[in-house]
Amino acid sequence: MLTINILCIGKIKEKFFKDAIDEYSKRLSKYCKLNILELPDEKIPDKSNINIENEIKIKECNNIINHLKKDSYIISLDLKGKNFSSEEFSKNIENISMISSQITFIIGGSLGLSENILNLSNQKVCFSKMTFPHQLIRIFLLEQLFRSFKISNGETYHK
Repeated sequence: MLTINILCIGKIKEKFFKDAIDEYSKRLSKYCKLNILELPDEKIPDKSNINIENEIKIKECNNIINHLKKDSYIISLDLKGKNFSSEEFSKNIENISMISSQITFIIGGSLGLSENILNLSNQKVCFSKMTFPHQLIRIFLLEQLFRSFKISNGETYHK
């Protein structure tokens, strides 16, 4: 069975987000082994500048790197990543599962991901050119993974 790891910066505090994550996690358990690891976000000072923000991104991303599994296929969620339709995303997951038994998705903090993480990634994916809070992106990712497995298995799912 395929293992899906989601490494994300920041904790989910809102119950309604947690409920959605729990629901999709339960649905996905039929198709894959799912691991979600929340890593702490660094505090951004009120009087921030580009150097401070880069230091914060590097700290957060070094923590992510320390939690990456060696043989995992790495996909970073990034605004400059590739856009997929749901069908294309499903085919992409299928193709990756032929070469790797685990896929790790990385969701950065509010400042995004460092170039170091992006360079380590096998792929970069963008769900939208719009900016969304990391809590919503996590739900989008889980929903699209669930939809992908439904598509791959020829099962119906609302369009």
